[in-house]
Amino acid sequence: MRVVSGLLGLVLPLLAGAASATELRVVSSGGFAAAYRALAPDFERRTGDKLATEWGPSMGHTPQAVPARLARGEPIDVVVMVGYALDDLIKQGKVEADSRTPLARSGIAIAVRAGTPKPDIATVEGLRKTLLAAKSIAYSDSASGVYIEREMFKRLGIADEVKDKARMIPAEPVAAVVARGEAEIGFQQLSELKPVPGIEIVGLLPQEVQLYTVFSAGIVAGSREKEAARALVRFLASPEAAPAVRESGMEPLGAGAAR
Repeated sequence: MRVVSGLLGLVLPLLAGAASATELRVVSSGGFAAAYRALAPDFERRTGDKLATEWGPSMGHTPQAVPARLARGEPIDVVVMVGYALDDLIKQGKVEADSRTPLARSGIAIAVRAGTPKPDIATVEGLRKTLLAAKSIAYSDSASGVYIEREMFKRLGIADEVKDKARMIPAEPVAAVVARGEAEIGFQQLSELKPVPGIEIVGLLPQEVQLYTVFSAGIVAGSREKEAARALVRFLASPEAAPAVRESGMEPLGAGAAR
């Protein structure tokens, strides 16, 4: 009987832990995906909770986009997305305002197909000449692409010259298009370019035309797992998460930013 009682003493806490484990439903934009993939197993190991994760752009009209998912009522607990797009969802009452937590910022970089020459983009004039000479240009349907299409081309004075050879890529990494040879030049967040094989990253845009995008996390209004959701958001912004954020090509903005 003592042996049985001892076994029960060991097993019951394990069963209780299993019973209290939570499944969190998360949707993250591609910009934070590399860091998130590195961090998710650590969070699950620390907490015993499970993360059911899907991916989608912070904006746009594809079915996978975060706003579209929330509009059709998908059950989501936490979103990780471009900060100003998250603000729009907060204004609509779809994300809790006090849960908004900046995680990282990322700059826009340029990629070319592996094995092809790297163009000169060290200066604004070099970038301008590179884009005028390119046969095809691709950019994302998220924050970086919107900026390139609506602002950067105009600032460089080449909007008319590139309009027929530049295109926005929906629902697919720009790097994949470049790797297949379907675009000579590809623009996207550095953190989204790094994980894709078959390309070479030329470098970040010159500072004069660079745009840094902030990625933030928020808890979806109506989430039934608020406590676990808060724990995940805190972890993604923690000092423990900062090395993975930096490795992915981003600058941490949470508690680990200064480390």
